[in-house]
Amino acid sequence: MDLEAVRTFVAVVEAGQFQKAAADLSITQQAVSKRVAALERDLGVRLFTRTPRGAEPTVDGQAFLPHARELLRVAERAVASVRTGRRPLRVDVINSRGAASGLMRGFHRAHPEIDLDVVMLFDLGTAVAALRSGTVDASFRAVAVPGRPLPEDIESVRVLDEPLQLLTGPDHALAGARSLSVAQLAGHRIWMPGIVPGTEWAAYYDDLVAEFGLTIEASGPNFGSDALLDTVAGNPALATFMGEYTRLIWPAGHGLRRIPVTGPTPVYPHSLLWHRDNPHPALATLRAHLTAGPAGHGAAGTWVPDWVVPR
Repeated sequence: MDLEAVRTFVAVVEAGQFQKAAADLSITQQAVSKRVAALERDLGVRLFTRTPRGAEPTVDGQAFLPHARELLRVAERAVASVRTGRRPLRVDVINSRGAASGLMRGFHRAHPEIDLDVVMLFDLGTAVAALRSGTVDASFRAVAVPGRPLPEDIESVRVLDEPLQLLTGPDHALAGARSLSVAQLAGHRIWMPGIVPGTEWAAYYDDLVAEFGLTIEASGPNFGSDALLDTVAGNPALATFMGEYTRLIWPAGHGLRRIPVTGPTPVYPHSLLWHRDNPHPALATLRAHLTAGPAGHGAAGTWVPDWVVPR
């Protein structure tokens, strides 16, 4: 159905005359007549009766009028949903409990006037494809996998270096430590079933293992963070890494310990990615908000392991 014909029909009803509707729409009266005639052919009914005063909708025209108005409202909402500056800013945060989600909550508190859509994509490749297609406007990622630099049309800025902590159950050999050096972790089983080969976080932990000789296991199915916490709490032989800013909630009986790792401190490098041609006006506001604090380490858009966090 031709929406311009529907719009013209509504204009004639509201104006009461073909001539006035033509003036309101800035088209000729002949064009108005042609559009209404084409709509009547599509619907198979007469929509207007000519009168000395102009045009009045027929019974069928009156029945069609509320639906015609709804069609125009739906079309307007559809256009607004993708029109730059009117649709929400869409940001990928990877998961709801991580540091990126916390950064976006802070942005929302600082800029409540900006509408947001927060989504959770899987890996760097998926995020880059979404940035290129316009499905999302920005993505938080650790970049880039060694030997796989970001595409030229994707830009990034390092926004947060998140210190890692060791998470243990109450009976683990390291559970009583107030802090641990990386060297003290050697020989202990660090279980992280969420590591998926080929992802940016797998590349990060591969670098960590190579740098410090750690034992990181990714065996078994990944049932999510709650199952991971249950297992670590009940197994004195297992520990896992968690980011300092990752929000975790567990039953009081678990007795889990979050222990800072120092000397040097391994950090997970969060960067914000966006397509260089993305015109959404709120994207610049987000970048300015995230880079207003202390700058991250390393060159943007490259994988630069930096194990020391200034205190």
